[in-house]
Amino acid sequence: MQLKWRKFNGDPIDTPIIEAVENAIKRETAKGFRLKVCIGTDSQVKGSETEFATVIVFLREGHGGFMFIHNEKTRQSYSIKERMLVEVARSIEIAYELCHLFTQYDVEMEVHADINTNPNFKSNDALKEAMGYILGMGFAFKAKPEAFASSSCANKIVN
Repeated sequence: MQLKWRKFNGDPIDTPIIEAVENAIKRETAKGFRLKVCIGTDSQVKGSETEFATVIVFLREGHGGFMFIHNEKTRQSYSIKERMLVEVARSIEIAYELCHLFTQYDVEMEVHADINTNPNFKSNDALKEAMGYILGMGFAFKAKPEAFASSSCANKIVN
């Protein structure tokens, strides 16, 4: 299934995401920028619906950045731990689909989990599994407070 992606300004991305990401990498590196990509997902429960937002954040070293966004709503209900792990799974799915491009173009990539490292927060229950899942896939991992792709960027999309 082809996911619908858009730019932050709302413009739809009409090409497959893999093509859009490769074009972005080529365009930005041609301009002389060193890129880093951070992929993260956040979710928000609104009544009987859960909305997920997945972002691919491109950071231009010392020159800001931009992101591609995918939103999806579901009526499935989750425990907090399940929802955190679904967020991570969505991020990993995209990271896995794109990782060969990051290797090919020498772009550093991290997967960000909107999971608190503080044990006093409910999301912390999912930290060990999420970390194992992401690191086990061979990806660099960041959790809160360093996980800005999920906790700041994606969070703005679902709130």
